Parts: sequence; C-alpha cells; structure tokens
Amino acid sequence: MITYTNDINKFKPNDLEGFFVNWPNPPSNEKHYQLLKQSYSFWVAIDEDNSKVVGYISAVSDGVLSAYIPLLEVIPEYQKRGIGFNLVSKMLESLNDLYMVDLCCDSNLVDYYKKFKMHQTNGMIIRNYQKQSGR
Repeated sequence: MITYTNDINKFKPNDLEGFFVNWPNPPSNEKHYQLLKQSYSFWVAIDEDNSKVVGYISAVSDGVLSAYIPLLEVIPEYQKRGIGFNLVSKMLESLNDLYMVDLCCDSNLVDYYKKFKMHQTNGMIIRNYQKQSGR
C-alpha cells in the first residue's frame, strides 16, 4: 500500500535510495533529505510493505505569492501507478492559496501537466551540471 506524507520524521535519509536516475552527479541521500527538509513544501510516497520512499515532490516559495516546483520523481519500478499524479495533486492542493505556481519540464511532459490545468509558457533556465550533487 502506498501512503503519502509531508512529515520529515516519517523517513530517514537511507530511505531515499533509487532516485536521480541517470544524473551524472546525483545528490547523496543526505543531501536529498536536506533538500526536502528545507523545502517550503514537500510530499513523499512510501510503500508501506517495505517502508521505502518511492516518490517525492518539492516546492520552494516566498510564502506570499509564488511557488516553484523544481523536482518530481518516482523511482522506475513504481512508475505508471498514479503515484506521480497523486504527488502533484497533493502539492497543488498545498499551494492553492498562492497566486502562481510554476515549474519547468521537458517537452514530452507538457501534456502530463496539462491534466492539472497548468498552461504551457516560455521559460529560461541555467543548469550547472557539475553542481548536481549539491553544495
């Protein structure tokens, strides 16, 4: 059974195995835990049968008008089960009192996010891939 929580005390850094697939410089489990802990909001999906975190989403925000969703990931063996959909839904509900919620995604994910009444727009980004593992 998959459960969802935004309580950082429900899991530990070692429960965050299997994320950042194909990243050349992925953050450690400790850095991953830190980024969730320091997020404005986060949700994780936990497989209660083995106490494993199988998905997460995070948001940063000014807490007044805007938020940005930088990360959503479900580990490969748990994809196509609605976990990502549930994580996005919970996050958008958590942020529904803000004026704007933004995210950037690859072109192949635009239709996925349209399911949440998100609109496609232009965006600009900088990526320092050598810093993927965190500060």
